[in-house]
Amino acid sequence: MAKNTMMADRGVCIVGAGPAGLSMARALRWLGVPYEQYERHADVGGIWDIDNPGTPMYESAHFISSRRTSGFFDFPMPDSFADYPGHRQILRYTRDFATAFGLREAIRFDCSVTGVEQSDGGWRVSLDDGTHKVYRAVVCATGVTWTPRVPWHPGTFSGEIRHSGSYRDPAEFRGRRVLVVGLGNSGADIACDAAANADAAFVSVRRGYHVIPKHLFGIPTDEFSARGPQLPLRIERPLFKLLLRVLQGDLTRYGLPEPDHKLFESHPLLNSQLLHHLQHGDVAIRPGIAALDGSRVRFTDGGTEEIDMILYATGYDWDIPYVPDQYFQWQDGRPELYLTAFNRSHRNLFGLGYLETNSSAYTLFDHISSILAQYLHDQVHAPARAAAFDRLIAEDQPRLSGGLRFLDSARHRSYVDARAYRRYLAKLRKQMGWRQLAPGMFDHLRVQTHSRKAGVA
Repeated sequence: MAKNTMMADRGVCIVGAGPAGLSMARALRWLGVPYEQYERHADVGGIWDIDNPGTPMYESAHFISSRRTSGFFDFPMPDSFADYPGHRQILRYTRDFATAFGLREAIRFDCSVTGVEQSDGGWRVSLDDGTHKVYRAVVCATGVTWTPRVPWHPGTFSGEIRHSGSYRDPAEFRGRRVLVVGLGNSGADIACDAAANADAAFVSVRRGYHVIPKHLFGIPTDEFSARGPQLPLRIERPLFKLLLRVLQGDLTRYGLPEPDHKLFESHPLLNSQLLHHLQHGDVAIRPGIAALDGSRVRFTDGGTEEIDMILYATGYDWDIPYVPDQYFQWQDGRPELYLTAFNRSHRNLFGLGYLETNSSAYTLFDHISSILAQYLHDQVHAPARAAAFDRLIAEDQPRLSGGLRFLDSARHRSYVDARAYRRYLAKLRKQMGWRQLAPGMFDHLRVQTHSRKAGVA
């Protein structure tokens, strides 16, 4: 045994104390599975803590799913929250969750995991203080928005080039001509900030998006959808598309390209402010960048603009830097994980939170972490059932698209339809004889609930 190595009790290691890591911790506590958790920052919250070094959070950031449809299972957000809570409310809510279920005690803060490798029939975890511990399982829950993706364009640019991960405050745009590259949900938010603060604001867009307002008839859009009947896709899609057309008209008149995919086949742009700024000329759409030329940016349609700042809102590369690539089967920048969590080739090395979805992720984390916890519990207390699930991990190929044909892109390799995902997990629990999520099942873990009941602003 190497020096400074301490043999653990073969418990479980959770890396990260953001929403996914906290969901996993509650599930393990629920079943009494021993675990230890490591967080490199000084507190819980992950990306929602704007003071967490490397977070992509910015001052105007809000949830793109609404309060009533988001949040952890059986722990609703306070009624005092906005329909679409801002990042400070989300951080407070996440920290209240950790406190309410007594999750802080098992977290070692200001401690980074620097390496994970197989050892002694388990997993050897290296920490930044030079020590090592061996666990029977490791759950990687450190998220997917820490490594900015910056494209290359020919030419040279004399202004400032940044990625949106470094953006924090709209004041950064004042007195400048700003080009935002990319129109995902974060890109749209930041473009609106630029529209309201910059001398001139532009957005470079290579493809069209379906734009969905945050409210329909005064109700948050996802809540409106959840309240209604669950229609077949062949009926739901044309009805929703017709509704959007009636409410918004033809968006190509504002310079937005026509989408090259059907509604719901990619993550839609959920934004109500962008159209307002386009309608008022506060921001303008431009095509893809052809080249950089000093202080000018040349576009693929031959046009140019004088620009002071280019802000790439071009997403993030997924990685798990403390785990060698050989332990995950990476394809197109995505780890190949059964049900988005279970490693098919290396037993007891998991990923939690490595998915894209068309709904709030918090409750989905609870659905999959409860299954993961019951599987780990069975390895000790019901090994035959755990072995049966091992066979599913190796062989099962579920369809989690809900009948949707997602775009053929790297991003959509890990995309799941939330309804189909929840249905399949419920079916799997029944098949395995595992408990379904039910209100009150975590109540015995609660330490305090007064802050949630009182609400937090």
